[in-house]
Amino acid sequence: MHSQTGPIPVNFESLPQGVRVAVQAAQEKKAAGIVVLDLSEASTFTDYFVICTGFSTPQVQAICTEIEEQLYKQMGRSVRHREGYRSADWALLDFGGFIVHVFSEEARRYYDLERLWRTAPKLEIADAAEGYAAAQEGGARRSNTRPIPKNAFPVAGTADVPGHDH
Repeated sequence: MHSQTGPIPVNFESLPQGVRVAVQAAQEKKAAGIVVLDLSEASTFTDYFVICTGFSTPQVQAICTEIEEQLYKQMGRSVRHREGYRSADWALLDFGGFIVHVFSEEARRYYDLERLWRTAPKLEIADAAEGYAAAQEGGARRSNTRPIPKNAFPVAGTADVPGHDH
């Protein structure tokens, strides 16, 4: 834990490539409130959280899909575990060294991970100005996104995988 109070700024360029790719993919799908928390000193289960908000179920799913696709295309990196994709209230993508949390607005306020990890170094990413407006006008619903097809990407964990029979 850090001894000083308040968040210690994190520099985007200093983040691991996978975290940067995840942030850029979330931005591509107009995620709002993107925050990166550096948990390397505070956690044993992961080094970073990427936290963001989607304004509809289709947008939350599109953000998750884009993150998975870009990490696989650019780095050959597959998600280890996925949860919450169908309900899209709180979707979690575990890539080992970092975990992506994509929340609905209500779930993000309720779980408030930033408050829970408030002593962690933090980087807030500027929102795309049109992100919220596009989602409110149904832009996320009209997007070209689709659910992740079964076996589209190698997955170590299969919890809540669309099309996967448990």
